[in-house]
Amino acid sequence: MEEFRRTYSRLCKESGAEPQETVLQQMHQLPQGRLDLATQSLTVDTCRALGKLLQKEALLTELVLSDCMLSEEGAVLLLQGLCVNTIVRFLDLKGNNLRASGAEALAKLLRQNKSIQSLTLEWNSLGTWEEAFAAFCGALAANGALRQLDLRNNQISHKGAEELALALKSNTSLQQLDLRWNHIGLLGGRALVNCLPSNRTLWKLELAGNSIPGDILRAVEQAMDHNQDRQTAFRESQARAHVLSKEVRHLREEKSKQFLDLMETIDRQREEMVRTSKASAARVGQLQEALNERHSIINALKAKLQMAEAALALSEQKAQDLGELLATTEQEQRSLAQRQAKEHRLEQQEAAERESKLLRDLSAANEKNLLLQNQVDELERKVKSQQDQLFLTRQELTNTAAELKMRAVQAEERLELEKKRSRQSLEDAEHLRFKEVEHMTRHLEESERAMQERVQRLEAVRLSLEEELSRAKAVALSERSQAEEELIKAKNQVRLEEQRLAHLEEKLRLLAQARDEAQSACLQQKQVVADAQARASQLGRQVEGLRRRLEELQQELSNKDQEKAAEVTRVRLELQEQNGRLQAELTAQEALKEKAAALERQLKVIASDHREALLDRESENASLREKLRLKQAEIARIRDEEAQRASFLQNAVLAYVQGSPLRTLSPQK
Repeated sequence: MEEFRRTYSRLCKESGAEPQETVLQQMHQLPQGRLDLATQSLTVDTCRALGKLLQKEALLTELVLSDCMLSEEGAVLLLQGLCVNTIVRFLDLKGNNLRASGAEALAKLLRQNKSIQSLTLEWNSLGTWEEAFAAFCGALAANGALRQLDLRNNQISHKGAEELALALKSNTSLQQLDLRWNHIGLLGGRALVNCLPSNRTLWKLELAGNSIPGDILRAVEQAMDHNQDRQTAFRESQARAHVLSKEVRHLREEKSKQFLDLMETIDRQREEMVRTSKASAARVGQLQEALNERHSIINALKAKLQMAEAALALSEQKAQDLGELLATTEQEQRSLAQRQAKEHRLEQQEAAERESKLLRDLSAANEKNLLLQNQVDELERKVKSQQDQLFLTRQELTNTAAELKMRAVQAEERLELEKKRSRQSLEDAEHLRFKEVEHMTRHLEESERAMQERVQRLEAVRLSLEEELSRAKAVALSERSQAEEELIKAKNQVRLEEQRLAHLEEKLRLLAQARDEAQSACLQQKQVVADAQARASQLGRQVEGLRRRLEELQQELSNKDQEKAAEVTRVRLELQEQNGRLQAELTAQEALKEKAAALERQLKVIASDHREALLDRESENASLREKLRLKQAEIARIRDEEAQRASFLQNAVLAYVQGSPLRTLSPQK
């Protein structure tokens, strides 16, 4: 019901009125789906808001508005809202003194609404307005949703009973009708008895206290028993049909469930077959790969065997031609020595070129390291400046929070004083009312002894009551002016707080921009780190290539001289040193990553602190607004109670002057 309360308050404020505090309290205490506003004096603005709310409320099924002293305009507004409602099932309008316009609004409700099943209209005097009650009966004849109707104590005459009889001939949904304590009489009772054979749905009709003869009441009871038996048989047939339909539905569900189980089994079998086929295909592929590998191994062995046979044939040929080769061996050795010397010079040149290239790469890496270090220092300076700004912002937030707390305490003290003052005024008003009641009782006792003295004393009482009413109005006007001044002051204070809040929001926006700039700087740093990692990976690949190249050189130059071996070992040591430097550079980059992550965490903590401060500020502003709203509602309630009390006293005086009993004109509570 919290959403219901908020919507009601919003609609009241849109119409320029304050919501009634008693109505809000009742809404807060009600269960889900039920709205009970019994004995609450509802104003026209409240009725207008409730009418708009009931047009689109989708959760309310029971609406109790008994003894609410609804005005004609308020009742019409409420019933207009219910005309388009499709959720409300139970409506109670007992003791609201509905008149001609109320009866016409009820007729419109019965014609348009298709959801209300129970309608209580006790103590409303609808029968005194014959034309409006005839319209109500015509709408009842066309209604097809109402099941229960309570028309007790509505001063329905025999003409109203005839209109109801005509409506019951056409109505096909009403099951219970309560007409006790009206003025139906013999003619109305006969009209109702004559209409009952045409109605087969009405099984309960209460007619006590209507001056109807006993034979007519017995005829009504027999007709009701007959209809009740018919309804019982109809309900039994409906129950049997429901049981049969439930069985059929159960069988259909079982059949569909079995069909779905069968389809699921088939799907599982298909999935299993697909999985087994995939597994078998994968196994066949593995076996085919293994077979291909073995074929390749056999082919390699065959090739090696052929090579060995060719080598054997060559060796035999060499053995045969050994004598011929001895002559050319010396010449080949000389040419081989020259060729080896030439290759040695070429390898020395290549080693010198590689060494110069490695030195250039090392200098470039050192320059990049210096650039990264400068960027890290710059980021640290930015972080320090942002921390200083955040510290200043926190100090400002703490100062503003302290000011708001002090103002909230002052506002609470003023509210307490206003509450005490209003409570004292209420106690004085109650005391005055008790005195007036005692005076009226003494006046009544004296009026029974002498009629002439009673008229004179009533005139004196009327004059005194008018004076009291004028004084009460003056007091109410003064209190209203004071409350309006307090309201203006509170609104000015709220406006100042809103300006301060806007200033703080601007500061927060600037801090968010600074945070975004820091995040962009962090992203740039991450990009630089990623580039450095890529460069390190490239250098690692180069190192691996150089290492493989060194191993090849070692294999090729293993049989050469010691000088070449010493040069190769020196190059290896240099490469190891360069690898160590690159590893150190990688560790430095990891440290930069950790710093960037720490900065991001600090930014998140700062943002969360700002968000919490904003939420606290908003909650304090909301509490101040709620206190203002409660004060305004209390002032409106006091004003309404004073006006109602004055109207009650005026009605009492008029009733005694006219000589009618007071209880017949007082509202039902």
